[in-house]
Amino acid sequence: MTGIGVYVAIIIGAIILLWILLYFIPIGLWFQAQVSGVRLSLLQLIFMRWRKVPVNVVVSAMIESHKADIHLNREYLEAHYLAGGHVPQVVHALVSASKANIDLSFNMATAIDLAGRDVFQAVQMSVNPKVIDTPPVTAVARDGIQLIAKARVTVRANIKQLVGGAGEETVLARVGEGIVSSIGSAQSHKEVLENPDRISKVVLDKGLDAGTAFEILSIDIADIDIGKNIGAVLQMDQANADKNIAQAKAEERRAMAVALEQEMKAKAQEARAKVIEAEVEIPLAMAGAFRSGNLGIMDYYRVKNIEADTNMRDSISKPPASGGERKK
Repeated sequence: MTGIGVYVAIIIGAIILLWILLYFIPIGLWFQAQVSGVRLSLLQLIFMRWRKVPVNVVVSAMIESHKADIHLNREYLEAHYLAGGHVPQVVHALVSASKANIDLSFNMATAIDLAGRDVFQAVQMSVNPKVIDTPPVTAVARDGIQLIAKARVTVRANIKQLVGGAGEETVLARVGEGIVSSIGSAQSHKEVLENPDRISKVVLDKGLDAGTAFEILSIDIADIDIGKNIGAVLQMDQANADKNIAQAKAEERRAMAVALEQEMKAKAQEARAKVIEAEVEIPLAMAGAFRSGNLGIMDYYRVKNIEADTNMRDSISKPPASGGERKK
């Protein structure tokens, strides 16, 4: 049993040693590269293992580029991987661009990849344009009718503007702005409904793809719906506002009139009070005149006769009382 255990230990140790050797010395990948025509030394592959660079990724990328007649430097591929790039996508993009006769250099491809964009998808969009559906855009014509338009924008990736260029959101925002401007400049909403291609022409003439990562090929108006009569709504709101202002001013004038009336009543009451006060002083003044000798008995009777004549005239000038009042 001891001898068998030793043999088993030796076999296990040999397997582990062989695995370590094959891991650090990728003979299979080296042989695959040699067969494919890529000249790589075994020592270079060992150094790549020590630098924590996936040998299979670099070797596969070099084989793919070599078969597409694109000569890439191994050190550049390693540097791009260590910088956080995606080596397979870059090589796929270079091969696709070469087959489609698109001018794309290795430096440009790596810059696009490190900028966070999918360079392979960008090349595909350069070959096969992409259709973007805009959200509903609401605008108002000059006659006050609201229109809701939807457009389909066909774009193609602009390889030279992928680094630092604006994305799809900017393109959609500019297209929406162009639609609003085109509808807003129309004299009537009927003009827009009759000629929807007018919107496309206006938007394309403005060059909305400047400074973006895409090139607008066409803008097609997919649908136009009629919304509210904004002009009528605004006029109604203005009329209601004018009515409220007029009512407020009328209420202010009424309040001022009521205040003036109250003031006049107060003044009248004050005047009547003064008259009553003066009438109360008349008997006192007459008594004083009797005592001082300024008023005689005949003068007193003359005053009483005048008062009696005045009361009689007042009773004659008053209208006759109603039957019910006479009965009472």
